[in-house]
Amino acid sequence: MRNVLKEYGYTDEAVAKKIADTWRQIFEDESTKFFHDFGDTGCMEDTGNIDARSEGMSYGMMMAVQMNRKDIFDKLWLWSMTHMYQKNGPFKGYFAWSCQLDGKKNSEGPAPDGEEYFAMALFFASHLWGDGEPPLDYSHQAKEIIRAMIHKGQEPDTGAPMFNNDNKLILFVPGSPFSDPSYHLPHFYELIAEWCYPQDEAFMFAAAKASREYLPTACHPITGLAPDYGNFDGTPTVLERRPIAQAHYSDSYRVALNVGLDSLWAGEANDWNKEEAEKLQRFYLSRPDAMTETAVYIDGTPYPEEIMHPLGLLATAAAVSAARPVNEESEKLIRAFMDAEMRTDKRRYYDNCLYFFSLLALAGKYKIID
Repeated sequence: MRNVLKEYGYTDEAVAKKIADTWRQIFEDESTKFFHDFGDTGCMEDTGNIDARSEGMSYGMMMAVQMNRKDIFDKLWLWSMTHMYQKNGPFKGYFAWSCQLDGKKNSEGPAPDGEEYFAMALFFASHLWGDGEPPLDYSHQAKEIIRAMIHKGQEPDTGAPMFNNDNKLILFVPGSPFSDPSYHLPHFYELIAEWCYPQDEAFMFAAAKASREYLPTACHPITGLAPDYGNFDGTPTVLERRPIAQAHYSDSYRVALNVGLDSLWAGEANDWNKEEAEKLQRFYLSRPDAMTETAVYIDGTPYPEEIMHPLGLLATAAAVSAARPVNEESEKLIRAFMDAEMRTDKRRYYDNCLYFFSLLALAGKYKIID
């Protein structure tokens, strides 16, 4: 896999040390970690909200499988299955998106970004370590998650799917009439299509195609910025209960990382990925306030909200360099990213997750495990 950091002069030794230090700060260092080890199980804490989220649990599993840490992976998966997994009701087969650290559910509802990462990480675990006894039969568990995401709601009283069955777009929550651009992972869907139940293969390939067509409509044609939530036609979703959903905010930072990783996994950036990377990086370099101070609408005009996750934003702005050949704009953002310190305050969870994923991607260590 392409090693972008090496192209910009970073040695293998320096990068390996940075990866090891980043893992240590997330999983081991008592003063900075947000992984809690409970013995047989463990959870990832959202330190800003003092809870465990399906997003963070599945992120931790993806980190663990990429680092070949079956011990950590299994602790996270067992905690998720014990406390988050829904065995009954309209959310049966899904994972509660938020739990207290003792496992009590804060909400019964799921968030599709968690399910996407759970499934992808489980398939990778199956390929790397092999399947064990339930619930460590990783590939079966992944197939069941995908099956629920597609088929729930097709029978009476079974809830709602996480994909819109008509347009094949991933939804913000099951059954919602809008999406979230950062949930669109066509590079995941194409692999999942190869490994899921045969009857779900065509749908997942169609979902990958739909996402590749959707993202150019959701990202602004000049700035490249995506909104947090997006309507099916790509326009920003306007919600009275969460006005900032129409702005470029925390969720949408992940679009840049996704574009970069998609380019790495595909082996070669497609034309839109490359154009999107150029637009994003040129906007950020021309508007440093939009990276460190004030949120913006997707056209770049200020939105009256302070940026909560500047390190995560910088990390993903660097990660999208993987969609471009070597250039001065990417170099500036990569240098800033590599010089940046990880967060140690109460908001460190989300930023440091994006930091680690971006580092793995740029180092060529965020791999397809086949």
